[in-house]
Amino acid sequence: MLFRKEIKRFWSIASQTVVSPVVTTMLYFLVFGYSLGDRLQEVRGIPYVDFLVPGLVMLSLINNAFINSAFSFFINKIHGTLVDILVTPLTHAQLMFGYTAASIVRAVLIGSIIWAVAMAMGADQIITTITGPDGLLHLAITLSFMVLTSLSFAFIGLDIAIVAEDFDHINLLPNFLITPLTFLGGVFYSIEMLPEPWDLVSRFNPILYMVNGIRYGMTGVSDVPLWQGYAVVITLNVVFGAIAWWLLSTGKKIRE
Repeated sequence: MLFRKEIKRFWSIASQTVVSPVVTTMLYFLVFGYSLGDRLQEVRGIPYVDFLVPGLVMLSLINNAFINSAFSFFINKIHGTLVDILVTPLTHAQLMFGYTAASIVRAVLIGSIIWAVAMAMGADQIITTITGPDGLLHLAITLSFMVLTSLSFAFIGLDIAIVAEDFDHINLLPNFLITPLTFLGGVFYSIEMLPEPWDLVSRFNPILYMVNGIRYGMTGVSDVPLWQGYAVVITLNVVFGAIAWWLLSTGKKIRE
């Protein structure tokens, strides 16, 4: 019930929730992909355009998964409609599923559109990888990282929305933590291009592992081992999912 409601909510304003993020991300692709692509040519043996696409897909996943769960829950909270949801026989797990699953659908839908448009615009290495002999494996890796990344930031958005008292609190995390970590997480470059000790420092950034998981799935290239990517993103899901469960169970910020 809650899942269907959330899907209908973001789909009813698809021009804002789906079309707008796709257009914005494709502008990044055109500006950075082709302007820098002419100068960098290749990064880690693949064209820069192909190297850039996974990072932009990941960027869209993070933003849309976080925004969808955070703003949807918080709007329900401040408008008083969350009470109507809480009095239903939904368990905490079902409540979490409703918000996070809808966020995953929105984020993966947008990420997949960006992925498809990028291939249509000349990301040949990605096409070669997906259609190659190990294409199904790479497709599975890509989709699994897209889902896991979306879930982790849907949980983070839900956590923030539960404790937030106004919209400024929700915007603090993206502005002062998520955005800096994203741009320092290998979206636009390989950490091999960084001088010491910044290449080592970058390895403490969890977003680096998400980006490279998707990048390996799409292109077969990664700065970090694949198993480390899965370990990091699964750990984040467990931690932030547990926090969401605890916050919903105590209900302090919800009932105040």
